[in-house]
Amino acid sequence: MDEQKLHQIVHEADNVVPRPTPKEFYEKQPRKSLQNLDDYKRMYKESIEQPEKFFGEMAHRFLSWDRDFDHVKWGSLKEGVISWFLGGKLNACYNCVDRFALSTPDKTAVIFEADDEGECRKLSYQQLLFEVCKLAGVLRSWGVKKGDRVAIYLPMTPEAVIAMLACARLGAVHSCIFAGFSTGAIRERIFDADAKVVLTCDEGKRGGRITHTKELLNKALENCPDVEKVLVYKRTGNPEIEMVEGRDYFWQDEVREYPGYIPPVSMDAEDPLFILYTSGSTGTPKGVVHCTGGYLLGAAMTTRYVFDVQPEDILFTAGDVGWITGHTYSVYGPLALGAATIIFEGTPAYPNMGRFWKIIEKNKATHFYVAPTALRMLKKSGEAEISKYDLSTLRTLGSVGEPIAPQIWEWYDEKIGHHCCHVADTYWQTESGSHLIAPLAGAVPTKPGAATLPFFGVDAVIIDPTSGKIQEGNDVEGVLAVRSSWPSMARTVYHCHQRFLNAYLRPYPGYYFTGDGAGRDHDGYYWIKGRVDDVVNVSGHRLSTSEIESVLLANKKVSEDAVVGISDDLTGQAVIAAVQLKDPHIADDEDSLLALRKELRMTVRKSIGPFAAPKSIIIVHDLPKTRSGKIMRRIIRKVCSGEANGIGDTSTMINPEVVDHLIKAVEQQFGVKN
Repeated sequence: MDEQKLHQIVHEADNVVPRPTPKEFYEKQPRKSLQNLDDYKRMYKESIEQPEKFFGEMAHRFLSWDRDFDHVKWGSLKEGVISWFLGGKLNACYNCVDRFALSTPDKTAVIFEADDEGECRKLSYQQLLFEVCKLAGVLRSWGVKKGDRVAIYLPMTPEAVIAMLACARLGAVHSCIFAGFSTGAIRERIFDADAKVVLTCDEGKRGGRITHTKELLNKALENCPDVEKVLVYKRTGNPEIEMVEGRDYFWQDEVREYPGYIPPVSMDAEDPLFILYTSGSTGTPKGVVHCTGGYLLGAAMTTRYVFDVQPEDILFTAGDVGWITGHTYSVYGPLALGAATIIFEGTPAYPNMGRFWKIIEKNKATHFYVAPTALRMLKKSGEAEISKYDLSTLRTLGSVGEPIAPQIWEWYDEKIGHHCCHVADTYWQTESGSHLIAPLAGAVPTKPGAATLPFFGVDAVIIDPTSGKIQEGNDVEGVLAVRSSWPSMARTVYHCHQRFLNAYLRPYPGYYFTGDGAGRDHDGYYWIKGRVDDVVNVSGHRLSTSEIESVLLANKKVSEDAVVGISDDLTGQAVIAAVQLKDPHIADDEDSLLALRKELRMTVRKSIGPFAAPKSIIIVHDLPKTRSGKIMRRIIRKVCSGEANGIGDTSTMINPEVVDHLIKAVEQQFGVKN
């Protein structure tokens, strides 16, 4: 690809120079983890060239081991064998709770910001250990032991953290289910994980409303006969909650019977710590399995180096434990470092648009981590609230879930960070366990919109999707892959290792395939450009859907778009574009709409070539998205192919109502019946 076309993909990199960390960052935190970019380069080189030495030292620095490991790294991606710290034994709960409860018992571990501000509370490390052990005692009395799966269906309360750590203490594998899921999604996850015990609550509170947690769970369990016990935390105390005799028990009643300490179970480093389900394209969610030693090290290291979290710090991650962000950066990462974590039950809009900022001021939070989706909403609707609060304690601002647009990055830096904070746009996945590419606080200069440089041990490469060859040097684009395993990488998909191999290790043998397109600019910085799992092949031309999307998005009338390929009798595949307009009223006038479609097609023809012009352009009110803001292109592809009945798992969608609108729009456009 020539320079001009490359910069259509990595256009944000034009004339953008790396920004050094603001000097105020160093004034706020003299104990910064790294001194400068040379520190990063030296450590990164060692992590790639001598991973056994580098990660062996890191494992001893960050974690406490019951038995030292014999081998740091074993296996290869080509064979699909991923192993770290073989022979080593440790316990994740001990590493996150006990060692700090013993050394600094009164130090705050968990800060609970409830939906109702009058119900907020704090737990010290000593109190956290006490509560975890009592719950572990209940589970152990029910026969829960090492390797058993326990489903956790709880909102963002301290009990969710306690539940995860109690499972880890016993060696049980926890499977957290997002509290906003419906009955079908709950049932699928409990059934697939073979869970015999479920931890839940009577009701939840979110945005000033009551959520019927136990009611939904009861319906889900009608088709989960293997579940033997359900422990119910009284969150609201509603006496009308239906309890099944012999199966359901109240949390507060049961924990009274057990002491405040039971010893942790020593686990092999490669023993599973948790299963976390991601949306699947074949109708069932994928249960991604993470293991104890490698995952915990990745969580601790990235929390320290990307965010510069120190034991004195307070990390506010506005994410749910039902997702990987909540696992790694609300629970395991900060607690493994002895820091405090803020657990937020509510929404950024309740009781007003200043709730995030009030939480930061009240608790003197030093770190804030949130999705661009929330930032866009706050920029649009809540900017007036920001000036009411003192945000001067913040040192690091993080972004997660999708690439952050440069203009949102700039707003975040100015309005929330006041140009005094390190801004970290983090790229990673459920399968990676922790950050893959992100700027390290105090060391890696940032660029608005860029993920920047790979984390230690992440040997990132750009692959040409047409030839399958590595793209050397800078100013290149293609698909993003990783050449070797890293400690926190997922090990398998529960019940189906072949699915894991097919999705991640076989598309490019010897590499981990992220499924994302990316560019590497003239400074070697990575820019993530979204999913490219399906390269469209039109009459023998292999086309990058992200490239077509970039061309369409350059039109001032387009606010968002998604391009997919569907089967075509003549050309093999045809390009279909779903387009959301900045002014939806354009769609009301047929002539204007026809003119716009023609304009968009001609733009693609001129920018890429006639073969890349979309066969159809579907005008939509909104695009189907996950709760983290990622566009679900497979749903668009299924609907446009007339296969709406087989769109697969939609439990992670934030806007499921979009599907019906999309079906109607497709039928109106070219008569496909679903």
